[in-house]
Amino acid sequence: MARSDAILARLGKLHPKVIDLSLGRISRLLNKLGNPHLSLPPVIHLAGTNGKGSTQAYLRAIYEAAGLKVHCSTSPHLVRFHERITLAGDMISEDALCDLLEEVETVNDGESITFFEITQAAAFLAFARSPADVLILETGLGGRVDASNVIDKPAATVITPVSLDHQGFLGDTIAKIAFEKAGIMKPGVVSILAPQMLEAFNTLVTHANAIKAPVFCNFEVSDERADGFTMRIEGDHIDLPLPALPGRHQFVNAATAIAAVRKAGIPGCDGKNVDILARGLTTARWPARLQKLTSGPLFDALPDGCELILDGGHNIAAAEAISDWLSRQDAGNTVIMMGMLDNRDAVAFLKPLAKQITALAGVPIPGEHQAHLPTTLRDAAKTCGIDAAYACDDFGDALAALLSTCPAPKRVLILGSLYLAGLILENHG
Repeated sequence: MARSDAILARLGKLHPKVIDLSLGRISRLLNKLGNPHLSLPPVIHLAGTNGKGSTQAYLRAIYEAAGLKVHCSTSPHLVRFHERITLAGDMISEDALCDLLEEVETVNDGESITFFEITQAAAFLAFARSPADVLILETGLGGRVDASNVIDKPAATVITPVSLDHQGFLGDTIAKIAFEKAGIMKPGVVSILAPQMLEAFNTLVTHANAIKAPVFCNFEVSDERADGFTMRIEGDHIDLPLPALPGRHQFVNAATAIAAVRKAGIPGCDGKNVDILARGLTTARWPARLQKLTSGPLFDALPDGCELILDGGHNIAAAEAISDWLSRQDAGNTVIMMGMLDNRDAVAFLKPLAKQITALAGVPIPGEHQAHLPTTLRDAAKTCGIDAAYACDDFGDALAALLSTCPAPKRVLILGSLYLAGLILENHG
């Protein structure tokens, strides 16, 4: 076990709940640490249900293409916790992370605090101590009482598309969830809104008006092409190349990032240099977003010509985006290997995909006791009309079952959970 794993395990025992949304505990700890969140570079704060990670990836890549140093804060991680803290373009090292976590643990002195809160405090401390031109800060869950929401005056806030997810914590309607996301807005700070469902848009704009936060949504994607798209923004029409991340939904994420760059006003990058924008869009990297895997035991076991695609999508909006992507791929059978946490609606997730799927194998998520049983996923698939559905004990058995039904598929798609995606990347990527 790595030294950081042992420290993180201790920090996970400081509060009886994994999720307990509040700003009180992290504010107390930040105060004891000398309020490092008040000594950060300009912050772009992101919330939303879908597209946060991809939008952050485009923001980072654009700023780095302009020669700026970029901090990033994201969660959850896929393989290593270190992924959550990027310092001036580099993932935090093991030694630096351990020293930081132990320092924060000592200052906290055993007081009750959630894992995300104490590690977010540690991230703020790291960001305050390392020079950078901008910090791209992603919310963990929601926004209003998320531990990241202690920045009083960010350079800009960004809200990516809002849809149903985490209803047990954020509310059971689009309006309730949008209200939680709107909590990152600040008076006098521009908020860039990605295209939204009407219910979400109305909630976000109502809240923005109430606190006098200017809203910017005067941009759109047009003229979608095989090699790129055109973006209209404030009267300008910008021809842009195909983003590095696959899927038509990435046009919107890329455009949202460009709008944020334009409105955030970070010195050194005004978002009007098309060469910089293009370089950013084509160099962005974000794993487990329709990611093609080309090595590892699972890939080696595939028939010749079969693609292995990994996606961490786990809600209805993600399923719809994946379905749209599938509709634009070369003809051929698609089979799915799926694992999912038990707080997700497997039937609702599979409905947009069902007609495009030849076979499905449900798998457990090793180490996750709150995951759907493979039999539940098998039954959900059958409910959606996927008759060739299996419950399997592991990835190898799942692949064997899928190939027994479809010996020469065009692609194997692994999806349903970021936790599953992390395990695949660690062991098969």
